[in-house]
Amino acid sequence: MKTKTLPVLLAICSLFVLSCNNKSTKTVSEESIVTNERKVEVSTPNSSSSESESASLPSEKVDLTNKGVGPIKDLNLSDIDQSLADQGQEVFKNMCTACHKTEKRFIGPAPKGILERRTPEWVMNMILNPENMLENDPLAKELLKEFNGAPMANQNLTEQQARAVLEYFRTL
Repeated sequence: MKTKTLPVLLAICSLFVLSCNNKSTKTVSEESIVTNERKVEVSTPNSSSSESESASLPSEKVDLTNKGVGPIKDLNLSDIDQSLADQGQEVFKNMCTACHKTEKRFIGPAPKGILERRTPEWVMNMILNPENMLENDPLAKELLKEFNGAPMANQNLTEQQARAVLEYFRTL
């Protein structure tokens, strides 16, 4: 009885090992991986794709036509008003730094360079009424997903305070 069981067990083990090896011989040059609802392009050295991970992130997307949803419909910027920017820096320090760092991602996106990617109206509307933006603006919805569902808190800033923060962003 023992002599019949050993060859059967060896045959089963051999088939198992062979079936595992066949699955690992597949070659992949490029694939997409989704983690935390964020698409990441993974390339091997043989890959010819030049698309980077950051190009697919909503925070890196450039949209200079969307003015957002809210009270600010049109805003013309002229030379930087340093006094207003200083006021904005103080407001930012007191109201925003729990979630935003000026030059790096934190709970929310970094404001440095924001006006290279968003219109001033969009930024002001996001500051003044984030709930409305998160509910009705497609880009704000994408950002909410990118930042793990952490919504921007409404700090109940006045339009003048929001404008000062925007001016501060222009100096970063």
